Amino acid sequence: MNILVILVPCSLILGLGALVAFIWTLRHDQYSDPAGDAQRILLEEDDAPRP
Repeated sequence: MNILVILVPCSLILGLGALVAFIWTLRHDQYSDPAGDAQRILLEEDDAPRP
């Protein structure tokens, strides 16, 4: 039971850190072009080395 004194605050701190990281990505427009990312996967890159 004493381990809960350590595990509960640690899990709350990690959850808060994940929430802060998610909010940071939203504020810095990390998700601004999901359609472009999907199209970029399918395009062939011209500067790839040819055998």
